[in-house]
Amino acid sequence: MAEVKDELDRKLIAILQGNAREPVSSIARRLDVARSTVQERIARLERKGIIIGYTAILGDQQDEKRVQALVMLSVAQQRSRELITQLESYPEIRSCLTISGEFDLCLIVEPDRLEELDAVLDEIAAIPGVERTRSSIVLTKKFERQRPFMPQNTYSIEN
Repeated sequence: MAEVKDELDRKLIAILQGNAREPVSSIARRLDVARSTVQERIARLERKGIIIGYTAILGDQQDEKRVQALVMLSVAQQRSRELITQLESYPEIRSCLTISGEFDLCLIVEPDRLEELDAVLDEIAAIPGVERTRSSIVLTKKFERQRPFMPQNTYSIEN
């Protein structure tokens, strides 16, 4: 990815991440720059691939009630590829990240109920290649930023 030019670009990107539909004139006032400057900056960020699209995020009242857990896995490296393929079949697993350190993978697991989380954790621990697990239940979400990746309930409108 190309690098961000300066602090103005960083502020512009933060505003667009908060609300990509905010009018250019409003963004210009917030940044204390000309409207044409904002338009030119957005166009340049799009050309350079820093901004790759805009997303509509659908509301889901159930997300507020859904259980979320971070599950760390230590895996046998020779079984890693096969294990990840098997993890993809679980609809409760929203993300699977490779990480450095004591564990190899971090899963974001979002079942509807705690009982389902318990069952999924037992199943994950029993998958061949999983050597060790550690789970933490998320208590509250203080904030969340949207990134270019597309979570399960979003649709992208590319330019």
